[in-house]
Amino acid sequence: MLDQAEGLRRLLTRAGSRVVAVAGGPAGIGCTSVAVNLGAALSMHGKDVLVIDEQQDAGSVSRMLGGSDALALAAVMSGRRALADAVERTPFGFSLIAAPRDERISHDAAQCRALLDGPADIVLIDAQLDRNGALSTLAAQAHDFLIVTRVAASAITEAYACMKRLHYAHAIGQFRVLINHVQNPADAAVAFDNLSGVASRYLAVSLVQAGYVSEDARVARAKELSRCAVEAFPATAAARDYRAIAAELLHWPMRPAPYVRVASGPADARIPVGDSEQGGRETAHRAAALHDFAMSSTASM
Repeated sequence: MLDQAEGLRRLLTRAGSRVVAVAGGPAGIGCTSVAVNLGAALSMHGKDVLVIDEQQDAGSVSRMLGGSDALALAAVMSGRRALADAVERTPFGFSLIAAPRDERISHDAAQCRALLDGPADIVLIDAQLDRNGALSTLAAQAHDFLIVTRVAASAITEAYACMKRLHYAHAIGQFRVLINHVQNPADAAVAFDNLSGVASRYLAVSLVQAGYVSEDARVARAKELSRCAVEAFPATAAARDYRAIAAELLHWPMRPAPYVRVASGPADARIPVGDSEQGGRETAHRAAALHDFAMSSTASM
């Protein structure tokens, strides 16, 4: 019998569908804005896009749009409602469904089929990390893991820590990196190159540049209006950046979703972040390297 992770893997690797999990460091880095604006931009390219909202805070896309039906996911998985009737069609062109944690963990892979085996060309998951920095079983089966960060020392350090936890939790070997709130494209390039070098040296994972989004006050203004920059302010630099990233996403090489077995350890077990005797020395080296490149990246800001 297939376990849950294997079942989800098979569901998510069906032909013609791409699943992207969007994650990042601290609150305010812009993961939800990235999911919403990429969803809108991909819809403009004629793609059928489904955004799965795992977030539960006031800044979630579901709350931004007036509150998605929190019981829709359970109804779809139990067969009481068809997916087409349960998702909300947003003004931005993509469909949306809320995925509260309690509903995600209480259903098996077979019940997820109605949600994940739907007609969407692209599924974007606004991923909610658990207290140990790990993905939900659903998000862990994505084809691509998009890490959102910005050109600032604290954000870069958080991005590295996020990737390290995800790497150890799910054996992820590649991350795509989107740099948000960029004032100077040269800084974004330096930050990515150095972050990629540190990740390769200390984690043996590869990073792929997904692009950058320009600093633009109208992104926040659009959110205040319960809209997104791509739709509300299409001529802005940020909107153009999102459309460019969406166009590139359509040509990302299709990779099989990883087989990730759900950890069987205690719920409050912490994911190691370099606490062994050798890990202590490596942590110091990593911290110094991250500090050096973060400072050099932000020097021109």
